[in-house]
Amino acid sequence: MLDSGIIEQLKSVYAQLESEIGLVYNESSHTKQQELVEMIESIATTSPKIVAKSSGQNYDYPHFEIHVNGKANGIKFSGIPGGHEFTSLILAILNSDLKGKLPDEMIINRIKALKGEINLKTYISLSCENCPDIVQALNLMSIFNEDFTHEMIDGEFEQDEISRLKIQGVPSVIDGDELVHSGKSSLVDLLEKLEARFGKEETQSSGEAKDLGLYDVIVIGGGPAGVSSAIYSARKGLKTAVITDRIGGQMQDTKGIENFISIPYTEGPHLSAALNKHMDEYDIKSLEHRRVENIENGDVKTLFLNSGETVQTKALIIATGAKWRELGVDGEKEYVGRGVAYCPHCDGPYYKGKDISVVGGGNSGVEAAIDLAGIVKSVTLFEFAPELKADSVLVKKLESLPNVTIVKNARTDKVVGDGEKVIGLEYEDRATGEMKKVDLDGVFVQIGLVPNSEFLGDLVEKNKFGEIIVTDKCRTNQKGVYAAGDVTIVPYKQIIIAMGEGAKAGLTAFEDLMLV
Repeated sequence: MLDSGIIEQLKSVYAQLESEIGLVYNESSHTKQQELVEMIESIATTSPKIVAKSSGQNYDYPHFEIHVNGKANGIKFSGIPGGHEFTSLILAILNSDLKGKLPDEMIINRIKALKGEINLKTYISLSCENCPDIVQALNLMSIFNEDFTHEMIDGEFEQDEISRLKIQGVPSVIDGDELVHSGKSSLVDLLEKLEARFGKEETQSSGEAKDLGLYDVIVIGGGPAGVSSAIYSARKGLKTAVITDRIGGQMQDTKGIENFISIPYTEGPHLSAALNKHMDEYDIKSLEHRRVENIENGDVKTLFLNSGETVQTKALIIATGAKWRELGVDGEKEYVGRGVAYCPHCDGPYYKGKDISVVGGGNSGVEAAIDLAGIVKSVTLFEFAPELKADSVLVKKLESLPNVTIVKNARTDKVVGDGEKVIGLEYEDRATGEMKKVDLDGVFVQIGLVPNSEFLGDLVEKNKFGEIIVTDKCRTNQKGVYAAGDVTIVPYKQIIIAMGEGAKAGLTAFEDLMLV
């Protein structure tokens, strides 16, 4: 049963529903069946357009699907979508009526062009923070493609199937018995994977690049720096657009934020939503779910997008941020989702009672090791340097834990697997040169960030780490090209600093355009 506060909020969310939305559940003798029925019946009280009803069919555990005007639209939930997945259910209802934030026409047409039948299952954990992005993206595809179905499955209810499929991380997207995707992703990345796997129908405009016009400023990146750049540009009266995979960027994956001045605590998704809402207050064109594939430089720059579109701009601001750094060793990519993980909050529960390692001795690595130590049998932390780089208070906490082993001066050489899952990790003792192996069930990689600048080629000058070299006013070595945030050489990769740099970039672009 939902509390009265949530019910009142949902009444407002669903006030404009036009279609009849059916929450059609199967019968089950499972102990949590009543919890599911109470949840969806509570949701049904929030709008006369929402109906909760039984299918009359039996199922092993709680399960339901969404119908629109009496017809199933391909969205299914196995388990009880609480926790982070409650939002997925709320959005699934809203989006099924073609309400809420939906992809634009270009992305919808790409979804419709996917060749069916496509029937996917996503195994999730209710504690997983990356899972809702995957579930919501695939639910959208179900809505817009009649030959597409998607089922969210809470792993708690399918332990035997998880063992059979050898799933060791969430979210895991399965087609038949094959792993299609594991870990965090965006709608555009998933769409590209599915286009490659299933193919796409050729449309009349497939070979034609659509020209989106000329802008004063285009910002590549929708994180703190990108949104700040766009808002400051728009406030100066400049015609502005933002090109991004998703608003919020890497910040979407940040659990707790306690150093954003004036807000003692928030979370990445909440702050990302606030950025999006603030940006909506201005006349800013949002080109979400897209990536830039090529840039033709000149007084007017032409950007070629992976969607087949082109767009031109007088000033270009690059604010593409950074992504988790990979080890780059043998076995790492092969065993992602089968023992190699990057999110301790998401995948930690799958290693309960097992031996795991964390690679990385900075704050992220040590914090991950501390969190995982409360779940797993043992943690071995590997650090390349002779000493840990994390804050002393974190190091002291880590050293106090009885099931943690710290190995310093260690170079990770190989993730070892048996063809199905991770069974160990090989490393070099840098002091002696000796190669050693530790038997493990999982490897959590926490070695920092790498700037998202590869797509630029040699357009702008970068340092050896790939960070864009900028002046104190965010100018690059190319006229009319600016950069801000974690993708640049500016020290301290912090949200508040990225926002300030984004503001500087927007103001500098305005200043230079006024001098033309």
